[in-house]
Amino acid sequence: MEQSLALKQAQQLTMTPELQQAIQILQLSAQELKDVVEKEYLENPVLEAEENRTEETQSGDECVFALSDYLSGGGDPEKVSQPMDDEPPYRREPASPARRTLEEVLLEQAEFAFPGSRERAAAVLLIGCIDDCGYLTAPLGQLTRAADMTEAELAAVLRLLQGFEPAGVGARSLAECLALQAKRQGIFAGLTKGIIEHYLDALAAHDYAAIAKAEHATLEEVQAAADVVRSLNPKPGSAYGGGDTSYVIPDVFVRKQNGVYVVHLNESETPHLCISPLYREMEQYDPDTRKYVSGRIRAALWLIQCIEQRKATIRRVMEEIIRRQGDFIEKGPAFLRPMTMQQVADALGVHESTVSRAVAKKYVQLPRAVLRMRDFFSESLGGTDGAGFAAVQAKSAMRALIEAEDKKKPLSDQKICDALKAQGMSLSRRTVMKYREQLGYPSSSKRKRF
Repeated sequence: MEQSLALKQAQQLTMTPELQQAIQILQLSAQELKDVVEKEYLENPVLEAEENRTEETQSGDECVFALSDYLSGGGDPEKVSQPMDDEPPYRREPASPARRTLEEVLLEQAEFAFPGSRERAAAVLLIGCIDDCGYLTAPLGQLTRAADMTEAELAAVLRLLQGFEPAGVGARSLAECLALQAKRQGIFAGLTKGIIEHYLDALAAHDYAAIAKAEHATLEEVQAAADVVRSLNPKPGSAYGGGDTSYVIPDVFVRKQNGVYVVHLNESETPHLCISPLYREMEQYDPDTRKYVSGRIRAALWLIQCIEQRKATIRRVMEEIIRRQGDFIEKGPAFLRPMTMQQVADALGVHESTVSRAVAKKYVQLPRAVLRMRDFFSESLGGTDGAGFAAVQAKSAMRALIEAEDKKKPLSDQKICDALKAQGMSLSRRTVMKYREQLGYPSSSKRKRF
Protein backbone atom coordinates (compact mmCIF):
# COMPACT_ATOMS: atom_id res chain seq x y z
CA MET A 1 0.00 0.00 0.00
CA GLU A 2 1.40 3.37 -1.06
CA GLN A 3 1.63 6.14 1.56
CA SER A 4 1.84 9.85 0.78
CA LEU A 5 1.56 13.28 2.39
CA ALA A 6 -0.87 15.93 1.12
CA LEU A 7 -1.95 19.42 2.23
CA LYS A 8 -5.65 20.19 2.48
CA GLN A 9 -7.34 23.52 3.20
CA ALA A 10 -10.60 23.61 5.12
CA GLN A 11 -12.61 26.25 6.97
CA GLN A 12 -13.50 25.54 10.57
CA LEU A 13 -15.14 27.69 13.20
CA THR A 14 -13.21 27.61 16.46
CA MET A 15 -15.32 28.21 19.54
CA THR A 16 -12.98 30.49 21.48
CA PRO A 17 -13.66 31.39 25.12
CA GLU A 18 -14.56 34.92 23.99
CA LEU A 19 -17.12 33.62 21.49
CA GLN A 20 -18.55 31.28 24.11
CA GLN A 21 -18.94 34.24 26.48
CA ALA A 22 -20.71 36.29 23.79
CA ILE A 23 -23.15 33.45 23.11
CA GLN A 24 -23.76 32.94 26.81
CA ILE A 25 -24.43 36.63 27.46
CA LEU A 26 -26.91 36.83 24.57
CA GLN A 27 -29.13 34.13 26.04
CA LEU A 28 -29.06 35.39 29.64
CA SER A 29 -32.18 36.85 31.21
CA ALA A 30 -32.07 40.35 32.73
CA GLN A 31 -31.51 38.98 36.25
CA GLU A 32 -28.85 36.52 35.10
CA LEU A 33 -27.02 39.27 33.21
CA LYS A 34 -27.11 41.44 36.32
CA ASP A 35 -25.51 38.62 38.33
CA VAL A 36 -22.78 38.12 35.71
CA VAL A 37 -22.00 41.85 35.52
CA GLU A 38 -21.80 42.17 39.29
CA LYS A 39 -19.49 39.14 39.48
CA GLU A 40 -17.18 40.55 36.77
CA TYR A 41 -17.27 43.97 38.43
CA LEU A 42 -16.01 42.46 41.67
CA GLU A 43 -13.34 40.30 40.03
CA ASN A 44 -11.94 42.68 37.40
CA PRO A 45 -10.26 45.77 38.96
CA VAL A 46 -10.28 47.81 35.70
CA LEU A 47 -14.09 47.75 35.50
CA GLU A 48 -16.02 50.69 36.91
CA ALA A 49 -19.74 51.37 37.25
CA GLU A 50 -20.73 54.55 35.42
CA GLU A 51 -23.17 55.77 38.05
CA ASN A 52 -20.29 56.13 40.53
CA ARG A 53 -18.10 58.29 38.27
CA THR A 54 -17.43 61.97 38.80
CA GLU A 55 -16.99 64.63 36.11
CA GLU A 56 -13.22 64.46 36.58
CA THR A 57 -13.30 60.72 36.03
CA GLN A 58 -15.45 61.06 32.93
CA SER A 59 -13.04 63.61 31.42
CA GLY A 60 -10.37 60.94 31.19
CA ASP A 61 -12.52 58.61 29.08
CA GLU A 62 -10.82 59.48 25.80
CA CYS A 63 -7.45 58.35 27.12
CA VAL A 64 -8.90 55.25 28.69
CA PHE A 65 -10.74 54.11 25.58
CA ALA A 66 -7.79 55.01 23.39
CA LEU A 67 -5.81 52.53 25.46
CA SER A 68 -8.64 49.98 25.21
CA ASP A 69 -8.81 50.55 21.47
CA TYR A 70 -5.08 49.92 21.16
CA LEU A 71 -5.23 46.73 23.26
CA SER A 72 -8.25 45.36 21.37
CA GLY A 73 -6.65 45.83 17.98
CA GLY A 74 -8.41 48.92 16.71
CA GLY A 75 -12.03 48.49 17.82
CA ASP A 76 -14.43 51.41 18.05
CA PRO A 77 -14.65 52.19 21.77
CA GLU A 78 -16.97 55.15 21.21
CA LYS A 79 -19.84 52.73 20.63
CA VAL A 80 -19.09 51.12 23.95
CA SER A 81 -18.99 54.37 25.89
CA GLN A 82 -22.23 55.82 24.51
CA PRO A 83 -24.64 57.01 27.18
CA MET A 84 -27.75 54.91 27.52
CA ASP A 85 -31.22 56.15 26.69
CA ASP A 86 -33.52 56.88 29.58
CA GLU A 87 -35.98 54.06 30.00
CA PRO A 88 -39.67 54.40 30.79
CA PRO A 89 -40.77 53.22 34.20
CA TYR A 90 -41.84 49.61 34.34
CA ARG A 91 -43.76 47.38 36.68
CA ARG A 92 -42.35 44.21 38.17
CA GLU A 93 -44.71 41.34 37.49
CA PRO A 94 -44.86 38.95 40.43
CA ALA A 95 -44.39 35.35 39.34
CA SER A 96 -46.40 34.43 42.42
CA PRO A 97 -48.37 36.76 44.71
CA ALA A 98 -46.95 37.65 48.10
CA ARG A 99 -48.85 35.50 50.61
CA ARG A 100 -48.44 34.16 54.09
CA THR A 101 -47.76 30.45 54.35
CA LEU A 102 -50.47 28.03 55.45
CA GLU A 103 -48.39 27.17 58.52
CA GLU A 104 -48.22 30.84 59.57
CA VAL A 105 -51.99 31.24 59.21
CA LEU A 106 -52.72 28.10 61.24
CA LEU A 107 -50.22 28.91 64.00
CA GLU A 108 -51.76 32.35 64.38
CA GLN A 109 -55.22 30.83 64.84
CA ALA A 110 -53.85 28.24 67.27
CA GLU A 111 -52.60 31.00 69.59
CA PHE A 112 -56.19 32.08 70.20
CA ALA A 113 -57.98 28.72 69.92
CA PHE A 114 -55.97 26.78 72.50
CA PRO A 115 -55.64 28.55 75.87
CA GLY A 116 -53.90 25.57 77.46
CA SER A 117 -50.21 25.13 76.72
CA ARG A 118 -50.55 21.33 76.41
CA GLU A 119 -53.28 21.50 73.77
CA ARG A 120 -51.50 24.34 71.97
CA ALA A 121 -48.29 22.27 71.82
CA ALA A 122 -50.28 19.36 70.34
CA ALA A 123 -51.86 21.72 67.79
CA VAL A 124 -48.42 23.00 66.79
CA LEU A 125 -47.32 19.38 66.32
CA LEU A 126 -50.33 18.64 64.10
CA ILE A 127 -49.83 21.84 62.09
CA GLY A 128 -46.26 20.78 61.42
CA CYS A 129 -47.62 17.58 59.85
CA ILE A 130 -50.01 19.39 57.48
CA ASP A 131 -48.76 19.59 53.89
CA ASP A 132 -49.02 22.50 51.47
CA CYS A 133 -52.39 21.22 50.19
CA GLY A 134 -53.85 21.32 53.71
CA TYR A 135 -53.89 17.59 54.52
CA LEU A 136 -52.66 15.93 57.72
CA THR A 137 -49.99 13.53 56.50
CA ALA A 138 -49.26 11.55 59.69
CA PRO A 139 -51.67 9.11 61.41
CA LEU A 140 -52.74 10.24 64.86
CA GLY A 141 -51.50 6.96 66.35
CA GLN A 142 -47.93 7.85 65.39
CA LEU A 143 -48.12 11.27 67.05
CA THR A 144 -49.48 10.36 70.47
CA ARG A 145 -46.06 9.85 72.07
CA ALA A 146 -44.68 13.12 70.68
CA ALA A 147 -47.82 14.96 71.81
CA ASP A 148 -47.88 13.18 75.22
CA MET A 149 -51.59 12.54 74.67
CA THR A 150 -53.89 9.64 74.08
CA GLU A 151 -55.22 9.22 70.56
CA ALA A 152 -58.67 10.35 71.71
CA GLU A 153 -57.22 13.55 73.23
CA LEU A 154 -55.23 14.26 70.08
CA ALA A 155 -58.33 13.64 67.95
CA ALA A 156 -60.17 16.28 69.98
CA VAL A 157 -57.40 18.79 69.24
CA LEU A 158 -57.59 17.87 65.55
CA ARG A 159 -61.36 18.41 65.47
CA LEU A 160 -60.88 21.92 66.78
CA LEU A 161 -58.04 22.55 64.31
CA GLN A 162 -60.31 21.39 61.47
CA GLY A 163 -62.54 24.33 62.30
CA PHE A 164 -59.77 26.76 61.33
CA GLU A 165 -59.56 28.65 58.08
CA PRO A 166 -59.31 27.59 55.34
CA ALA A 167 -62.28 25.23 55.45
CA GLY A 168 -61.19 21.63 54.92
CA VAL A 169 -57.75 22.02 56.48
CA GLY A 170 -56.46 19.15 58.60
CA ALA A 171 -58.37 16.48 56.65
CA ARG A 172 -56.86 13.03 56.26
CA SER A 173 -58.52 12.19 52.95
CA LEU A 174 -60.24 13.90 50.04
CA ALA A 175 -63.65 12.74 51.27
CA GLU A 176 -63.03 14.19 54.75
CA CYS A 177 -61.75 17.45 53.22
CA LEU A 178 -64.88 17.91 51.09
CA ALA A 179 -67.13 16.83 53.97
CA LEU A 180 -65.61 19.45 56.29
CA GLN A 181 -66.32 22.17 53.73
CA ALA A 182 -69.85 20.94 53.02
CA LYS A 183 -70.63 20.83 56.75
CA ARG A 184 -69.28 24.37 57.13
CA GLN A 185 -71.71 25.50 54.39
CA GLY A 186 -74.62 23.43 55.76
CA ILE A 187 -75.02 21.36 52.58
CA PHE A 188 -73.71 18.00 53.78
CA ALA A 189 -76.92 16.08 53.14
CA GLY A 190 -78.79 14.07 50.51
CA LEU A 191 -77.06 13.41 47.22
CA THR A 192 -74.21 15.77 48.07
CA LYS A 193 -73.37 13.73 51.14
CA GLY A 194 -73.78 10.46 49.25
CA ILE A 195 -71.42 11.50 46.47
CA ILE A 196 -68.76 12.69 48.91
CA GLU A 197 -68.94 9.53 51.00
CA HIS A 198 -69.34 6.87 48.31
CA TYR A 199 -69.07 8.06 44.72
CA LEU A 200 -66.01 10.29 44.28
CA ASP A 201 -64.51 7.84 41.77
CA ALA A 202 -67.72 7.81 39.75
CA LEU A 203 -67.82 11.60 39.95
CA ALA A 204 -64.28 11.85 38.58
CA ALA A 205 -65.32 9.59 35.68
CA HIS A 206 -68.52 11.61 35.05
CA ASP A 207 -70.44 8.36 35.48
CA TYR A 208 -73.67 10.05 36.52
CA ALA A 209 -75.75 7.11 35.34
CA ALA A 210 -74.14 4.77 37.89
CA ILE A 211 -74.72 7.26 40.73
CA ALA A 212 -78.33 7.86 39.65
CA LYS A 213 -79.03 4.13 39.56
CA ALA A 214 -77.45 3.49 42.98
CA GLU A 215 -79.17 6.46 44.63
CA HIS A 216 -82.50 6.11 42.77
CA ALA A 217 -82.21 9.67 41.49
CA THR A 218 -82.54 11.36 38.11
CA LEU A 219 -79.56 12.37 36.03
CA GLU A 220 -80.50 16.02 36.52
CA GLU A 221 -80.48 15.61 40.32
CA VAL A 222 -77.11 13.84 40.27
CA GLN A 223 -75.57 16.46 38.03
CA ALA A 224 -76.83 19.27 40.29
CA ALA A 225 -75.30 17.57 43.33
CA ALA A 226 -72.08 16.92 41.40
CA ASP A 227 -71.86 20.63 40.59
CA VAL A 228 -72.07 21.41 44.31
CA VAL A 229 -69.30 18.92 45.16
CA ARG A 230 -67.10 20.28 42.38
CA SER A 231 -67.49 23.78 43.79
CA LEU A 232 -65.60 22.64 46.91
CA ASN A 233 -61.81 22.99 47.10
CA PRO A 234 -59.90 19.67 47.09
CA LYS A 235 -56.67 21.50 48.05
CA PRO A 236 -57.61 24.18 50.60
CA GLY A 237 -53.98 24.92 51.44
CA SER A 238 -53.04 25.79 47.87
CA ALA A 239 -54.35 29.34 48.31
CA TYR A 240 -51.41 30.07 50.60
CA GLY A 241 -47.85 30.71 49.54
CA GLY A 242 -44.42 30.27 50.93
CA GLY A 243 -40.99 31.86 50.66
CA ASP A 244 -40.04 35.12 49.00
CA THR A 245 -42.03 36.52 46.14
CA SER A 246 -40.24 36.15 42.81
CA TYR A 247 -40.66 38.72 40.06
CA VAL A 248 -40.50 38.66 36.30
CA ILE A 249 -38.22 41.45 35.13
CA PRO A 250 -39.01 42.56 31.57
CA ASP A 251 -36.00 42.82 29.27
CA VAL A 252 -37.86 44.90 26.69
CA PHE A 253 -40.57 47.57 26.79
CA VAL A 254 -42.87 48.23 23.87
CA ARG A 255 -44.53 51.65 23.99
CA LYS A 256 -46.73 53.41 21.48
CA GLN A 257 -45.39 56.85 20.61
CA ASN A 258 -47.10 59.03 18.01
CA GLY A 259 -49.04 56.02 16.76
CA VAL A 260 -45.93 53.86 16.32
CA TYR A 261 -44.69 51.08 18.58
CA VAL A 262 -41.19 51.80 19.86
CA VAL A 263 -38.77 49.36 21.52
CA HIS A 264 -36.92 50.31 24.72
CA LEU A 265 -34.46 48.04 26.48
CA ASN A 266 -34.50 47.62 30.24
CA GLU A 267 -31.08 48.82 31.38
CA SER A 268 -32.07 49.84 34.90
CA GLU A 269 -31.26 46.40 36.38
CA THR A 270 -27.68 46.18 35.09
CA PRO A 271 -24.82 48.51 36.12
CA HIS A 272 -23.34 50.45 33.17
CA LEU A 273 -19.70 49.43 32.93
CA CYS A 274 -16.68 51.31 31.65
CA ILE A 275 -12.87 51.08 31.93
CA SER A 276 -11.49 52.81 34.99
CA PRO A 277 -9.20 55.78 34.17
CA LEU A 278 -6.92 54.73 37.02
CA TYR A 279 -5.28 52.24 34.67
CA ARG A 280 -4.60 54.55 31.72
CA GLU A 281 -1.02 55.36 32.78
CA MET A 282 0.53 52.04 31.80
CA GLU A 283 4.10 53.39 31.82
CA GLN A 284 4.16 53.61 35.60
CA TYR A 285 3.75 49.85 35.99
CA ASP A 286 6.43 47.16 35.82
CA PRO A 287 6.24 44.68 32.87
CA ASP A 288 4.37 41.98 34.80
CA THR A 289 1.78 44.48 36.05
CA ARG A 290 1.38 45.95 32.55
CA LYS A 291 0.78 42.47 31.17
CA TYR A 292 -1.83 41.76 33.85
CA VAL A 293 -3.59 45.10 33.40
CA SER A 294 -3.60 44.67 29.62
CA GLY A 295 -5.29 41.30 29.97
CA ARG A 296 -7.87 42.68 32.39
CA ILE A 297 -8.65 45.59 30.06
CA ARG A 298 -9.11 43.23 27.10
CA ALA A 299 -11.48 41.06 29.16
CA ALA A 300 -13.41 44.11 30.37
CA LEU A 301 -13.69 45.60 26.89
CA TRP A 302 -14.90 42.30 25.46
CA LEU A 303 -17.54 42.01 28.19
CA ILE A 304 -18.80 45.53 27.49
CA GLN A 305 -18.89 44.82 23.76
CA CYS A 306 -20.80 41.57 24.36
CA ILE A 307 -23.39 43.41 26.44
CA GLU A 308 -23.78 46.10 23.77
CA GLN A 309 -24.11 43.45 21.08
CA ARG A 310 -26.71 41.65 23.18
CA LYS A 311 -28.77 44.83 23.44
CA ALA A 312 -28.49 45.52 19.72
CA THR A 313 -29.54 41.96 18.81
CA ILE A 314 -32.51 41.90 21.17
CA ARG A 315 -33.65 45.30 19.89
CA ARG A 316 -33.44 44.19 16.24
CA VAL A 317 -35.30 40.95 16.94
CA MET A 318 -38.06 42.75 18.86
CA GLU A 319 -38.46 45.38 16.14
CA GLU A 320 -38.87 42.65 13.54
CA ILE A 321 -41.41 40.90 15.78
CA ILE A 322 -43.40 44.13 16.06
CA ARG A 323 -43.30 44.58 12.30
CA ARG A 324 -44.78 41.12 11.80
CA GLN A 325 -47.08 40.93 14.83
CA GLY A 326 -48.53 44.44 15.06
CA ASP A 327 -52.12 43.17 15.02
CA PHE A 328 -51.40 40.77 17.86
CA ILE A 329 -49.94 43.55 20.01
CA GLU A 330 -52.80 45.89 19.12
CA LYS A 331 -55.79 43.53 19.23
CA GLY A 332 -54.90 40.43 21.21
CA PRO A 333 -54.05 36.70 20.92
CA ALA A 334 -56.64 35.91 18.26
CA PHE A 335 -54.56 37.98 15.81
CA LEU A 336 -51.24 36.20 16.35
CA ARG A 337 -49.82 35.37 12.92
CA PRO A 338 -47.71 32.30 12.16
CA MET A 339 -44.07 33.23 12.57
CA THR A 340 -40.95 31.11 12.96
CA MET A 341 -37.53 32.02 14.26
CA GLN A 342 -36.08 31.12 10.88
CA GLN A 343 -38.23 33.79 9.21
CA VAL A 344 -37.02 36.45 11.66
CA ALA A 345 -33.44 35.24 11.26
CA ASP A 346 -33.67 35.49 7.47
CA ALA A 347 -35.08 39.01 7.68
CA LEU A 348 -32.22 40.12 9.96
CA GLY A 349 -29.47 38.22 8.15
CA VAL A 350 -28.48 36.13 11.17
CA HIS A 351 -28.58 32.45 12.11
CA GLU A 352 -31.75 30.97 13.57
CA SER A 353 -29.83 30.03 16.74
CA THR A 354 -29.05 33.73 17.28
CA VAL A 355 -32.76 34.55 17.32
CA SER A 356 -33.42 31.59 19.61
CA ARG A 357 -30.80 32.81 22.10
CA ALA A 358 -32.01 36.40 21.84
CA VAL A 359 -35.54 35.48 22.93
CA ALA A 360 -34.59 32.77 25.46
CA LYS A 361 -35.76 33.59 28.99
CA LYS A 362 -36.64 37.15 27.92
CA TYR A 363 -39.87 38.97 28.75
CA VAL A 364 -41.41 41.95 26.99
CA GLN A 365 -43.74 44.44 28.63
CA LEU A 366 -46.53 45.38 26.23
CA PRO A 367 -49.12 48.07 26.90
CA ARG A 368 -51.57 45.40 28.12
CA ALA A 369 -49.45 42.55 29.48
CA VAL A 370 -46.03 41.05 30.11
CA LEU A 371 -45.26 38.11 27.80
CA ARG A 372 -42.37 35.82 27.02
CA MET A 373 -40.68 36.77 23.77
CA ARG A 374 -41.05 33.14 22.68
CA ASP A 375 -44.84 33.53 22.83
CA PHE A 376 -44.74 35.53 19.60
CA PHE A 377 -43.53 32.50 17.63
CA SER A 378 -45.88 29.87 16.28
CA GLU A 379 -45.64 27.34 13.47
CA SER A 380 -47.97 27.84 10.54
CA LEU A 381 -50.88 25.39 10.30
CA GLY A 382 -52.53 24.74 6.97
CA GLY A 383 -55.64 26.76 6.08
CA THR A 384 -58.34 25.68 3.65
CA ASP A 385 -57.72 28.78 1.55
CA GLY A 386 -53.96 28.21 1.34
CA ALA A 387 -53.16 30.81 4.02
CA GLY A 388 -51.56 29.60 7.22
CA PHE A 389 -52.77 30.28 10.75
CA ALA A 390 -51.22 29.99 14.19
CA ALA A 391 -52.13 27.39 16.81
CA VAL A 392 -53.26 30.14 19.19
CA GLN A 393 -55.82 31.26 16.62
CA ALA A 394 -57.21 27.73 16.38
CA LYS A 395 -57.38 27.47 20.18
CA SER A 396 -59.13 30.83 20.43
CA ALA A 397 -61.71 29.70 17.85
CA MET A 398 -62.16 26.37 19.68
CA ARG A 399 -62.73 28.15 22.98
CA ALA A 400 -65.40 30.33 21.39
CA LEU A 401 -67.13 27.29 19.86
CA ILE A 402 -67.16 25.30 23.11
CA GLU A 403 -68.31 28.23 25.23
CA ALA A 404 -71.21 28.92 22.82
CA GLU A 405 -72.31 25.27 22.36
CA ASP A 406 -75.63 23.81 23.48
CA LYS A 407 -74.67 22.25 26.82
CA LYS A 408 -77.28 19.53 26.36
CA LYS A 409 -75.72 18.64 22.99
CA PRO A 410 -72.02 19.55 23.27
CA LEU A 411 -69.85 19.51 20.19
CA SER A 412 -67.82 16.40 19.53
CA ASP A 413 -64.21 16.75 18.42
CA GLN A 414 -65.26 15.89 14.87
CA LYS A 415 -67.91 18.61 14.86
CA ILE A 416 -65.33 21.08 16.14
CA CYS A 417 -63.08 19.99 13.25
CA ASP A 418 -65.88 20.70 10.78
CA ALA A 419 -66.66 24.09 12.36
CA LEU A 420 -63.00 25.13 12.24
CA LYS A 421 -62.73 24.01 8.63
CA ALA A 422 -65.68 26.24 7.79
CA GLN A 423 -63.64 29.12 9.29
CA GLY A 424 -60.66 28.28 7.08
CA MET A 425 -58.73 26.23 9.66
CA SER A 426 -58.07 22.64 8.66
CA LEU A 427 -57.09 20.46 11.63
CA SER A 428 -57.19 16.73 12.27
CA ARG A 429 -59.48 15.35 14.95
CA ARG A 430 -56.42 14.24 16.93
CA THR A 431 -55.04 17.80 16.89
CA VAL A 432 -58.42 19.19 17.99
CA MET A 433 -58.47 16.73 20.89
CA LYS A 434 -54.94 17.76 21.91
CA TYR A 435 -55.79 21.47 21.80
CA ARG A 436 -59.07 20.90 23.69
CA GLU A 437 -57.20 19.14 26.48
CA GLN A 438 -54.59 21.91 26.58
CA LEU A 439 -57.44 24.42 26.99
CA GLY A 440 -58.77 22.40 29.93
CA TYR A 441 -62.05 21.23 28.39
CA PRO A 442 -63.20 17.62 28.96
CA SER A 443 -64.69 15.48 26.21
CA SER A 444 -68.20 16.17 24.89
CA SER A 445 -69.67 13.32 26.98
CA LYS A 446 -68.28 14.91 30.15
CA ARG A 447 -69.42 18.41 29.17
CA LYS A 448 -73.00 17.30 28.65
CA ARG A 449 -75.67 18.81 30.86
CA PHE A 450 -78.89 16.94 31.62
